[in-house]
Amino acid sequence: MCAGKGKLPMMNDFSVDMNEYLPLRDVVFNTLRKAILKGELKPGERLMEIALAERLGVSRTPVREAMRKLELEGLVVMIPRRGAQVANITEKDLNDVLEVRIALENLSIENACMRMTEEQLEELWNAKNFEATMAEGNLVKLAEADVAFHEVIYKSSDNRRLNQVLNNLREQIYRYRVEYLKDEETRRLLVKEHKEIYEAIKNRD
Repeated sequence: MCAGKGKLPMMNDFSVDMNEYLPLRDVVFNTLRKAILKGELKPGERLMEIALAERLGVSRTPVREAMRKLELEGLVVMIPRRGAQVANITEKDLNDVLEVRIALENLSIENACMRMTEEQLEELWNAKNFEATMAEGNLVKLAEADVAFHEVIYKSSDNRRLNQVLNNLREQIYRYRVEYLKDEETRRLLVKEHKEIYEAIKNRD
């Protein structure tokens, strides 16, 4: 069975996008995965099959199939006698992700220093100005602005294989971005560091 067009209301602030002609189980999986990665379904939150199926307007079968796939990705855990819940984020999880990101982005920035065009440098300048987003206090929007900044660097590094690896990690990293942006000091540091990164690339340093 494939999905049609239109949107259905979902729990909290997220919705299921039915515009893609995908099997219904994939639409449900993509919807729940996106909600977890963006923090719209919180770490530790219980995922009730019946409630999710009712709100999505589907049977329990595609929800159950989506839960199995999310468990394989480590985004959902099954608790005996409690059922499924969104996996918690530990400090080690966060540090592991950041270690991988630092290693790959260092290589990307080295390439960007040598290869970034003036047009891309201007794009990077525009992407780094997200003080207004910080003022809104919307962590999801702030994480998206951070993603946009780094994507300019990825693109300008002109290494297709590196970009593939970084883009594959991007969604998993997104979940941790939202988590560490909860700290006010981290948000202030974010603005400072992005200015420094821009200046370093501008100076080819």
